[in-house]
Amino acid sequence: DIDDEPDIVEFGIAALDARTEERGVSFPVTSPELASAHGDVRVAVDPAGHDITLREALARCDREEFSSKQDLLNALHPVLEAERESGSGILGRLRALVPL
Repeated sequence: DIDDEPDIVEFGIAALDARTEERGVSFPVTSPELASAHGDVRVAVDPAGHDITLREALARCDREEFSSKQDLLNALHPVLEAERESGSGILGRLRALVPL
């Protein structure tokens, strides 16, 4: 590969932003509408590629309607951050203990 640029891994809000663009999500939109039409979208939550579906993220969010993409990103940020910090549960914590 002649491209010297490092690969950039999108995760968290950046990944959610990209996925909503790819899917052409229009706003305003409700949580049930998003889950029905785009719930299968997987959003990476960390550089290792651990992910969560949009449906799962919406289920953990206390909002039912989003007036804009920024509104959606702001509402789901704490959900994605909590998922990232959980490190994929016990397996993630065990991996973190083992040096590579």
